[in-house]
Amino acid sequence: MNIITKLLVALVLCLVTSNMNAQDSIQLEQKQMKIEQLNKTKETITQEEKGALKKEVEAINSQLEKGEITSSEAEVLKQEAAQKRALNIENRLAIIDNQIALLERNGNLEGTYTPGNRFILEIGKNEDSDEFDRGSFYVGEREDYRLKPRKYDRRTTSDLVFAIGFNNAIIEGESLNDSPYKLGGSGFVELGWAWKTRVFKNSNAMRLKYGFSFQWNKLDIKGNRILSENNEGQVVLEEFPLNVRKSKFRTTNIVFPVHFEFGPSRKIEREDYFRYSTFHKFKFGFGGYGGFNISSIQKVKYYDENDKKKKDKYKDYNTNNFVYGLSAYMGFGNIGIYAKYDLSPIFNDQVIDQNNISLGLRFDLD
Repeated sequence: MNIITKLLVALVLCLVTSNMNAQDSIQLEQKQMKIEQLNKTKETITQEEKGALKKEVEAINSQLEKGEITSSEAEVLKQEAAQKRALNIENRLAIIDNQIALLERNGNLEGTYTPGNRFILEIGKNEDSDEFDRGSFYVGEREDYRLKPRKYDRRTTSDLVFAIGFNNAIIEGESLNDSPYKLGGSGFVELGWAWKTRVFKNSNAMRLKYGFSFQWNKLDIKGNRILSENNEGQVVLEEFPLNVRKSKFRTTNIVFPVHFEFGPSRKIEREDYFRYSTFHKFKFGFGGYGGFNISSIQKVKYYDENDKKKKDKYKDYNTNNFVYGLSAYMGFGNIGIYAKYDLSPIFNDQVIDQNNISLGLRFDLD
């Protein structure tokens, strides 16, 4: 499990690094293109203001011809219109010049957004502003400085999901206290990717969260016992003939969770876009998952007849190929309490069913 987890984390970091390198390679080209666009905008501004002045003068002349104003009044109005348009040109060109200066100095327009989407890793940044926030952590897709126009409404976002905690099995007719698996030594890890879509057009009260995850469920067996498959294909716990130091059973699943998420949000409205933010907000979700078991393995560490340490691995137990269950989470911001329960038994054709159950912390890095 540790090797697989490290490989997946390394893969995520490689994706982040390669994306950042690609962004750096095109940054200069994008900057030059943006500067060219801004210079063309300066020409357009002058033409727009001159055209507006021409229309205002024509309107003043029309009033003069109709006798609505005197020639002296018309001259004053023309001077005021010319002065207003000249100031408009001066101020609007100054804004463009400042944007060009920002681009030349920083490579982007700091404090403004011209977005697109990219995969990034950020620590300590609010998802809705450029202000540093010590309490946040983000991995995912984020609107960034780009040449593409900002999408007015983003109803779907995506993020990394990571969960870790305690694991055990619910056995028919037994309580957790009587479980043959250690409460402290048994654990689970989940790592996946999720998309979140706002359900209603004008409200963010309910969101649909869906994606895929890898789940590793580990059971630490009590006593001097191991799991063994008998002649009927049933997996049972039996005494090991030698002195067991540690006996652990692990399943690896790939599942596709779907949750309905609820909770308050903050609406951010700007001239060219609006967003709903759940940053630092309470949220809870419930739903389920279905998927496939891709591996089952038991590791047994023991002492042989000569009191030497030995280790054996046993694979391909009679586990259910298809797994499904219920799950729920509740939290604040990016961290919450997470619980999941497999409705499908761990093993096929068992006299007594065993269903995996997990409780821990969930990090939705959105």
